[in-house]
Amino acid sequence: MPTPHSHQAASWPLPQHAALDTDISVLPRIFEEQINIAILQRALPADVALSANAQSQTSRDWQYAWLGSPTDDFKNDLRRKLPEPSAGDALVDDIATIAEAIAFLFDTDTVGIRLRLLTAAMCPRFHCDNLPVRLVTTYVGPGSEWLPENAINRAGLGAPTPDRPEIINDPTAIQRLLAGDIALLKGSGWVGCEEHGLVHRSPSLEAGQKRLLLTIDPA
Repeated sequence: MPTPHSHQAASWPLPQHAALDTDISVLPRIFEEQINIAILQRALPADVALSANAQSQTSRDWQYAWLGSPTDDFKNDLRRKLPEPSAGDALVDDIATIAEAIAFLFDTDTVGIRLRLLTAAMCPRFHCDNLPVRLVTTYVGPGSEWLPENAINRAGLGAPTPDRPEIINDPTAIQRLLAGDIALLKGSGWVGCEEHGLVHRSPSLEAGQKRLLLTIDPA
């Protein structure tokens, strides 16, 4: 199977349904009708990377969930529940900053925040989320994989059955987000995007490899 390549290394033009930049102004482009993925490229600050790695030393899967405002109550609650609270400040502050930005962007006081430490792919099959929009960013390990529209056979989406065709019609086109990247993904629940939500999947993990994944859903 071809190895997914990062968007930075892509040898083909960015598809028209994707927006990519190193400036945060790229994220509001998710409101453009033709855009179903908006990617803010960023390198993780060193203190955030160290903080995230400290939370990834546990040998078990771990997850944290919060539904509400990204206030000090959220930060205090997350810090207490991290696997390594004493090294959590930089990661907690980064997550809170992202959550506040998303709450502002979507004009809501409530966001669903989930932080997971994974030792296996969570959603290994290409799929489209049945929700309006989701933010994803990976702090440790490989990032989410996604498909340009011209590489998708949407008839293959859904539960696998003997007569269902392959989803991917061009395996060389698979793209992967990098650790640190912040991406907004439109799902089929976005009005006007019912048939054009982003098709993506969790990356496979090698033995002993871990992934620290953050998702945020505006509510």
